[in-house]
Amino acid sequence: MKKLPVRLCVGCQEPHTKREMIRIVKSPEGEFSIDTTGKKSGRGAYICKNSACLEIAIKQHRLEKSFKCPIDNSVYEQLKEEFAKLDE
Repeated sequence: MKKLPVRLCVGCQEPHTKREMIRIVKSPEGEFSIDTTGKKSGRGAYICKNSACLEIAIKQHRLEKSFKCPIDNSVYEQLKEEFAKLDE
């Protein structure tokens, strides 16, 4: 039986399998995006498919800590919009 990779959510800090989560990627050029395939190059952070976890991550600056750089508010707005599309 094959082992499923487990990642920690930056919002709720609970472990989940990679397929249950959304990967947020910082590309080598410094752009942030949501990686639905899990194959984009760059530094990644995982978050549950729950908008409450995104709110916690934003409020406590956990994405900034994970990527070790400041994140512009426009990036957070883009992530909120993309999460809203996923909830539909």
